[in-house]
This record gives sequence, structure tokens and C-alpha cells, in this order.
Amino acid sequence: MAIDFEIPAEAKAIREKVRQWVHDHCIPAEKDLLAGGDYKTVLAALRTKARAQGLWCPFIPKEHGGMGLGPLANALVQMELGESYLGALSMNTQGPDDATMLTLLEHGTPFQKEKYLKPLLNGEKRICYSMTEKAAGADATGMQTKAEKVGNDKYLLNGEKWFSSAASVADIAVVMAKTDPDAPRHRQFSTFIVELPNPGYNIKRDIPTMALETPLSHILGGGHAEVEIKDLEVPAENLLGGEGNGFSMGQHRLAYGRLRHGMHNVAMAQRALDIATAHVTQRTTFGKKLDERQAVQFMLADCASQLYIARLMLLHIAYKAERGMDLRQENGIAKVFLANMVHKVVDTAIQLHGALGFSRDTPLAYWYTHIRAQRLVDGPDEVHRWTTGRNVIKAFKAHGTTASAAGGDLL
Repeated sequence: MAIDFEIPAEAKAIREKVRQWVHDHCIPAEKDLLAGGDYKTVLAALRTKARAQGLWCPFIPKEHGGMGLGPLANALVQMELGESYLGALSMNTQGPDDATMLTLLEHGTPFQKEKYLKPLLNGEKRICYSMTEKAAGADATGMQTKAEKVGNDKYLLNGEKWFSSAASVADIAVVMAKTDPDAPRHRQFSTFIVELPNPGYNIKRDIPTMALETPLSHILGGGHAEVEIKDLEVPAENLLGGEGNGFSMGQHRLAYGRLRHGMHNVAMAQRALDIATAHVTQRTTFGKKLDERQAVQFMLADCASQLYIARLMLLHIAYKAERGMDLRQENGIAKVFLANMVHKVVDTAIQLHGALGFSRDTPLAYWYTHIRAQRLVDGPDEVHRWTTGRNVIKAFKAHGTTASAAGGDLL
């Protein structure tokens, strides 16, 4: 008897179809954009082709117009899409929209699904998620934005938001605010749907970051906005999920986002390793091919090891998700590992290219400046490691062994 790592035939088929899609259409479309092509025209053409092939909203149920993929098949798809920055956009599965669509799907009222979710699923609009604040940082329960109910028909929101990703290209914002400061810490917050533009939701700027920025990166939704919320009126019918449920909904949403980042990191790391390996097989220094040098082979081996571990992590988490099992511990461990893994692989690829890797003649330098954010977004490494460590201690106190907090259920 053996442990079965066989991927179901239908999941294999969709993974291969998406892989071909990315290589045959998305990567060539990147070159069209870099050559001066119009973003809206290029993306619209990609999306028309994708929908014609049945490649649309992989994780969304079929009855809502998606592909209806389960966690495993979706993970396999996302691990292909991340090879191109147009991959996820081409199939309407880009962040931060994807996780917010799931929140609306699970918690939205029929009215909210019809008015706000439907155009998102159709690719007609984009949505952002405004939770993070300067004063709170990684502690979401430290948010100070307030929502006061005015009569029975509306709320009035005041405060500020920080790093609201893709807000500058969004048509809708989901905003978390404090509705009951006297409630238990995790029950103080509620979530509201806001149509944009709105005078009460003032995007002050896209915050400059260390990432290489171009006009195209902002059009793609790569900006992170600083937002002033002042006397923002929200109809009571736009309260999402009921009062006091904002924090729990946010954590559910972030859980998927962390996994999606990790899946895309695997794809980017794989493409970086491919680019690096192609380079060393063609390059000769001091009369010898680079790929014949043991030091180079060791560097490639380290990258391959990291990718292997990363894939196993994601497959195990997908397995647990398919069965509705608790995957919080594994999710936190994987989030940290995958963020560091992609940095390691891309950094190695740059090193193997020498000065060429430091230039912008390959995509590596661009990727490098962007992936540093992976150790911060959806919770910094330290918060996840703190939680993981506490769970290790809890497991030992409960069972006399730490195994259950360290992948022990694999055995």
C-alpha cells in the first residue's frame, strides 16, 4: 500500500490547459504591452479568448459563471498563472479581487450579490479591500476607523486606511470599521460595501514603494493607496455579513489571499529557475560552460529543493481544504516559507546572471523589488511565526508532543 500522490485526470487536464494558455497567450501579451500596446485592448482580447476556452474565475462555482474548481485543482491552476503578471488578470482571478469575491459570495445578501458581485464575476468591475491602517499595522483589532449608525438606513464612516491595494483602479471598496467599541475585541468591527468614486472615500495617493513602478504597474492594479475616509455615507443595505462580523470575515478572506500569493510565488520561482538554467547552459566563462561548474550546480540544487518543499506544502494544504480540515497552522507556516522561497530563488537567478540580472533586460530585477512585499502582505513573517510557535507550545501541553503542530497528521 502506498500514499497516493496521483492528481485526478480532470485536474491534470485543466492544469495543462492553463499552462499552455499562459505560455501561448499571456507571456506573448506581456511583450505586446512592453512594446507599447494599449493595456485595455490587450487585456480585453486576452479575456475574450480565455472565456471562449472556459478559463474564467477558477474558484467560483459554475452556477455563478466560474469553473467550479475545488482547492486542489485551483491550486494547480494558480501555480501556473503566476508565471505571467497577466495570467491571473486574464482569467479574472487576480488579487485582491479574488478573495473579496469569495467574501461577497459567502456573506452577501441577494441584493449585494446582484448589484456588486455579479459585475465583478463578469469582469466588468474591480474591487479593493480597505482594512489596514497606519496605527494598527499587523494588528487588525487596532483599527480606529469608526462607523456610526444614523437612524435605520445608513452609517457614517470616518477614519483613514493605508495600503489599500488596487484602490486606485477599483470601482467598489469593501471597508472595515469599528461599529461597537464596547464589544469583545474581535466583535467590534463590521464591513461595508462602498461604490467608487465617492467624495467620502478620498484616495490621497498611491504610496511610493521600493518596487519598480511604471504607469503600467498602476493600471494593472499594483498600487497601494492611502485613503482618507471622511463623513462617508453608506446605506444600511451595504452592511456585509452583519454587525460585528468584520474581523472574522476578514481573516477568512486573508487565509485565501495568503495561499494565492504562495501559489503565484511557486510559479514565479519556477520561471526564474528556468530563466537562470537556460542562461547558465549557454554562458561560457574562463573557457568553461557555467553549467559545468559545481558551485553553479549547487545553487540550482538549492532552488530546486525550495520549490519541491513549496509544492508539497501547497498540495497538503489543498488536500486538507478539500476535506474541510483545519489548515490554519499549515497555512501560516506555508505563508512564511513561500514568501522567503521566492525571494531566495529569484535572488539566485539574478546572481547567476551577473550584471545582466541586475539590469532590466530580464524580468528578474522587476520581480525582485516586488517580492520583498511578500514577507509583509497578509501579515508579516513575525506574526505568523509567533502564532505558529504558540501552537507548537499548545500542542505539547495538550498531547505531550509537538507533532500535531509540525505536520504530524501526515503520518
